[in-house]
Amino acid sequence: MLEPGLAQATENRANALFERKRGTRCPPGYMRHLFDDFASHYDDTMLNKLGYQAHFHLRELADRVLPQRERGWRVLDLGCGTGLVGEAFGDLARGGRVDGIDLAPRMIEAARSRGVYDDLTLGDIESILAAPGRSYDLILAADTMIYIGDLTNVFSGVARRLEQGGFYLFAVESMPGSSWEQSPMNRFRHSEAYLRRLAEQSGFTITGFVAAAPRQEANQPVEGFAVALTKGTF
Repeated sequence: MLEPGLAQATENRANALFERKRGTRCPPGYMRHLFDDFASHYDDTMLNKLGYQAHFHLRELADRVLPQRERGWRVLDLGCGTGLVGEAFGDLARGGRVDGIDLAPRMIEAARSRGVYDDLTLGDIESILAAPGRSYDLILAADTMIYIGDLTNVFSGVARRLEQGGFYLFAVESMPGSSWEQSPMNRFRHSEAYLRRLAEQSGFTITGFVAAAPRQEANQPVEGFAVALTKGTF
């Protein structure tokens, strides 16, 4: 008997669509296995071999767009990985808090060992953002949106978990046109027009939008954007 509602059937369908470049995101099971295997050498590979800079681009953007405040920021790091973003934003969260979400258990272990997070949650960001939970002043996604094509669920989930006047800062790989696409490297690229349109539809104001290369491939910078959105105004 066929049971299409089974979790395994759902995962197999998502994997098949992804392999045919017809999916809307990288399947969670695929991502979990990929990054569990990657966790032990993630920092070395990304920082030293691929020139990874997305966390620094977000911090530079934050320094430009975030208002000065006496109390610490309450920060949520989407796809926290080994904790590079948490470390880069730790000073802003002093007196507030910094939490992280990742779907790979070994990434969560690596992030915990950095000692910068108040709480770490294992799970898929779309599911967690859609569920009831703590609200934040600042939500970050440095190396995460490149694994999701259709960002509708993420934007709506972020809007749900941000306080009024809160900020969402994220990095993506860029493309021309008006939509998004799955790249030959099985990541996703997004156009400026798509991001601006979805931000408006989701109730955000764009407060920062700059060209920023998140990493290198074949010794060439990967074109991308660092984006700051605000939910309402302070």
